[in-house]
Amino acid sequence: MLTKSVIRMSLAAALATGLSTGIVSQAFAAGPEVVSGPGANPNCFAAFNADTKYLKFPAKKPPYRIALANGFVGNTWRIQMIKTLKAYAEQPDVAPMVGELKVVSTGTDVAAQIAAIDNFINAGYDAVLTIAVNPTAFEPVIRRANRAGVVLVPFDNVLDTDKVLQVNEDQFELGRIMGRWLVKNAGPSGKILEVRGLQGNSVDRDRHIGFREVLESSGQYDVVEVVGNWDDGTAQKVTADAIAVHGQFDGIYTQGGSTGTVRALMDAGHPFIPVAGEAENGFRKLCAEHASEGLLCSSGGQSPGLVAIAAKTAIAALQGEVLPQYVSVPIPLVEHPNFKAGENYYPDLGDNFFTTNEFPPCDVNITAKEIMSKSEGDQ
Repeated sequence: MLTKSVIRMSLAAALATGLSTGIVSQAFAAGPEVVSGPGANPNCFAAFNADTKYLKFPAKKPPYRIALANGFVGNTWRIQMIKTLKAYAEQPDVAPMVGELKVVSTGTDVAAQIAAIDNFINAGYDAVLTIAVNPTAFEPVIRRANRAGVVLVPFDNVLDTDKVLQVNEDQFELGRIMGRWLVKNAGPSGKILEVRGLQGNSVDRDRHIGFREVLESSGQYDVVEVVGNWDDGTAQKVTADAIAVHGQFDGIYTQGGSTGTVRALMDAGHPFIPVAGEAENGFRKLCAEHASEGLLCSSGGQSPGLVAIAAKTAIAALQGEVLPQYVSVPIPLVEHPNFKAGENYYPDLGDNFFTTNEFPPCDVNITAKEIMSKSEGDQ
């Protein structure tokens, strides 16, 4: 049996060997260091609030092996997101930093997504981006990533943790924005249809909470809730079913699949009403076309381009930059009567294209042609 002194000597020798060669084994990696701000490029990597802490990872030399462990891929937002990441990795200033890009989509199974992240960790990837299927189930894999020195960056559907870098818009505030707009435009009472997103995700949860918070404090509303999965076809069907069962509505908040929601109104012969929705190009085209007939709209976007900011965050972390633990991305918002062709919607592009893919403070500007030339498949 080894004595305690021998064990201590072996441990010291292992550490010394790792440090002398510039390589620290996975067993001794401790994850990011909590440091003082401000961080690098604060106009791009803005802290979520004044209480956000700052993290610093050990610097590594590029090029980096980066992976995306996506979950659900059954709507146009996720498809465009994957295409955007592939296009971003080929940008002239990014391509030299990315030695390998791997993309997998695992569906809505939490265990399958965690297993995919574990596979990337075990395969020695430097960073893993992810849209979490569930906000609370990832603590063990976070610890494994930190021990291995892997930069894990949840974005969009983020995690209920402060142990990893995260990138998102303020989803509570997006729900509040839509609630305030509907209160202003639909009046202090009435029947409201809420078309929710993919269940179990933090984005759907947080937008819903923010939206209901405003409605419950602002008037007397009868809210009918359906699940549209952020998908045009699903949102169109559940909106049509809601109209058939509940009759006329005074306003609608649809988290996604907004084009389908409006088409369901039109197909049912329902009068145009105020609709708060996402940033799909088709939705904005309909809002502009039918505004004079009463279709008043608020369009607040969660851009698929968020993946580019997540990738940029991961690369900055791998370079040893100080970053806020929660990077807050501004909410792109257009409201009636400010829909302008060629500026915030595009008549020549398809309905399913999400309109905001430029982030000037981050020097991210990916064209629609670059995005749509890519595939959404795993690679």
